[in-house]
Amino acid sequence: MRIDPSDLATFLAIARHRSFRAAATELGVTPSALSHALRDVEERLGLRLVNRTTRSVALTEAGERLFARITPAFRDIDDALEDLNNFRGKPAGTLRFTAARQSAQLVLLPIVTRFLKSFPDISVELVINDALIDMVAAGFDAGVRFGETIAADMIAVPIGPRHRFAVVGSPAFFKAHKQPATPRDLKGLPCIRYRFTSGALYHWEFERGGIELAIDVTGPLTMNDQDLMVDAALDGIGLAYVFEAQVEALLAKRKLVRVLADWCPAYPGFFLYYPSRRQLPAALRAFVDFARSANAPSGLRAPSTSP
Repeated sequence: MRIDPSDLATFLAIARHRSFRAAATELGVTPSALSHALRDVEERLGLRLVNRTTRSVALTEAGERLFARITPAFRDIDDALEDLNNFRGKPAGTLRFTAARQSAQLVLLPIVTRFLKSFPDISVELVINDALIDMVAAGFDAGVRFGETIAADMIAVPIGPRHRFAVVGSPAFFKAHKQPATPRDLKGLPCIRYRFTSGALYHWEFERGGIELAIDVTGPLTMNDQDLMVDAALDGIGLAYVFEAQVEALLAKRKLVRVLADWCPAYPGFFLYYPSRRQLPAALRAFVDFARSANAPSGLRAPSTSP
């Protein structure tokens, strides 16, 4: 029985993506060729590594064990190859980022576009995912999130400016409802709720004069996308609690009205986080150094949770 590193690389791509189509795109082959290659590996091993149907791909127990054992080894190989970038004179390669939609829109993408102009030998793949994932197992170099606990084995770097949230409603909404004077007044108003990918509902967070409040709002509409929440607020269905930067233009045009502004504090902003490694890949090191120019001011309270 002989298993080549290329065979294991094929298996790793499938295991990371849990999708033959996505893995085939990464490797530059057709899904059918990839399926045939995996079947050949399984036959030589005498073990099934992947259970696949027309709708899903899942690792078997043997596949999970193999994935866990060989992932660190391939990461060490990648680190060794990336280390050769030090001899090129300039960083090169591909960086893969995972980020929630708002963090990508407000902070990461603007930095990435400027970064790519300065480092033409580096390419970036940005995957939007609002769920917390094992970024190492999924093959990502780094991620960007807002107000989340960073695991102990991760390095976190604040990037971009500080951010505030805003409670907004349409002018028509406030013709039918009284403006809230304090966050507690939200209890009597229809609000657009936000549900995390985990299933938990977000409690709107406020602070003023050292007093902190987390309000479990109610309302006729619950969503998991802030852009759609803004659209719903424009339609007058309820109040929305979103990033200030998302609604600045709409507030200036008076299409939305802001309330409780003095209860919405500034937060540190977003964090770029990545695994702690002995040798940071040259391309990632270049990006980290580049992103530090957008560091948020320190000493600001971070929300315990956020949309």
